[in-house]
Amino acid sequence: MKIFIKILLAFIILINISSCISQKGIAFKSKEVYKSDNLIIIQIAENSYQHISFKQTNDFGNVPCNGLIVKNSNEAIIFDTPTNDKNSEELIKWIKDVLHCQINAVIPTHFHDDCLGGLKAFHDNNISSYANFKTIELAEENKAVVPKNSFRDSLILKVGKENIIAKFCGEGHTKDNVIGYFPSEDVMFGGCLIKELNASKGYLGDANLKDWSNTVEKVKKSYPNVKVVIPGHGKYGNSKLLDYTINLFRKP
Repeated sequence: MKIFIKILLAFIILINISSCISQKGIAFKSKEVYKSDNLIIIQIAENSYQHISFKQTNDFGNVPCNGLIVKNSNEAIIFDTPTNDKNSEELIKWIKDVLHCQINAVIPTHFHDDCLGGLKAFHDNNISSYANFKTIELAEENKAVVPKNSFRDSLILKVGKENIIAKFCGEGHTKDNVIGYFPSEDVMFGGCLIKELNASKGYLGDANLKDWSNTVEKVKKSYPNVKVVIPGHGKYGNSKLLDYTINLFRKP
């Protein structure tokens, strides 16, 4: 009888372990959690959200522009502002009212207005802003709203009990483009340095075509465990977006 009970207990433990392993293997199913005429928010992981606003352009029409929100312990950090102050106010309100988070920082990933076009709204809400020192220089030159804190090669900030990383790996879409990374969920915001699958090369007015592929190679080597990659425009994916971008800009 004792042997039977031991075997039964061992079987139950084994079933529980298998169940836990199976649950961990289930990929997070993304879902749209907010939508208005000007702003869309998609939850892409337990604590990570893609925000999408829109910019009307002459060459590419009404372009969706991505950013990333990460949260932990009722704190949040945002990579890239929405495209204008009105949309940024809408995003800030949603984070405060729905996520119930204090926003610790906003980090524009380069100087174009699809990254910092709504920065004034963040400053008006007393939210700290951080950017690569080159982004600050270029924002000043272009008479844009200027981020208030600078870094050179990389930046690490706390969001709750977790860290986020902003890192400059080299030139590509612009001379100042950085990527954002949330290690606890292996989520990367590639910004306009990274292209969605099957995308064209897009706007190249400030690009360094010579270095672009090499820069993304460095990104890939720096973050080999990345699970989710959000490009500056278009659909998110996985590390295949890094490979696609490398090949798109590789010299023939």
